[in-house]
Amino acid sequence: MTTPAPLPLADQGEAAGLAAFLSRLLRFDRAAAVRLQAVRAGGGAEGGGAGGVVLAVFGRLPLGGTGVLAVRSVRLGADAPEFDLTVSAGQLLDGLDEAADELRLPAAVTGPAWAGLLPPRTGWERIAETAAAEVAPELAAAIEEFKQRSAEVPEHHHSRSVLEGLADEIWSRPLTAAPGLPLRAAHAAQVIGFLAPGGPVTAHRSGAWLRLGTPAGSVALRAAAAPGAGLGLSPLR
Repeated sequence: MTTPAPLPLADQGEAAGLAAFLSRLLRFDRAAAVRLQAVRAGGGAEGGGAGGVVLAVFGRLPLGGTGVLAVRSVRLGADAPEFDLTVSAGQLLDGLDEAADELRLPAAVTGPAWAGLLPPRTGWERIAETAAAEVAPELAAAIEEFKQRSAEVPEHHHSRSVLEGLADEIWSRPLTAAPGLPLRAAHAAQVIGFLAPGGPVTAHRSGAWLRLGTPAGSVALRAAAAPGAGLGLSPLR
C-alpha cells in the first residue's frame, strides 16, 4: 500500500520521537525494514489514547536468539486508514516531516522473516512492575561484566563465536528488578531509547512471548530464545 498524501500525527512532537526510534534502528542495520500496523485505537495492546488510529512500528534489534522486537506507537488522525505493511526504515525516516508532524508512507517491500511473526496484540498478563531506576544498576553491571570478561579472553580464542557465547550467557540471565524477564529485554529497551530515567517499567507475558513496556515504547521477545545468537552490543557507526 502506498499513500500519496502524508498522514498527520495526532500528537505534537511525535514525528521527532519516531525519527529518533528509526535512526537508532538504522545504526544497527542500515538496510533495516520495519513492519507497520495501523488499527483503530483500543484495538490492541499497543493502542494508547482515545480516538483516531494507532500506528505501531515494529523493528528488530539483533540481541540474541531470534532477536528482540522494539515497538514504537504513535497516534494518527481520526481519518487515517487502517493498514498493515512492511517498508524500508530509511525510507520511512525520509518520509517524516518533523516540522509538520506528518508521515508519508513509502512503497511496501518484501519483509524479512521476523516480520511474519509478531507478538500478539491482546492477551497480555502483567507479571511485574518496577522503575527504570531499579533496572539501570543491574544493566550497567552486566555491561561492565561483558567488557571485563571479553577483555580477559586470550587473543587466540578471541573469536566472534566466543564473544557471542559470553554475551548470550549474560543477557539470558533473569532481570532481578522485573522477575520473568531476561536482562536482554532491558538491554534492548536501553539501546533503543525506551528506558527513560525515573520512568516506570512493566513486564508482561502472553503465551511464549515476553514484553517489557515503558511510556516510550516496548520490546518483545520469545521466552525460549535460542542460545548464542549475536552480540547485539555495538550498533553500526
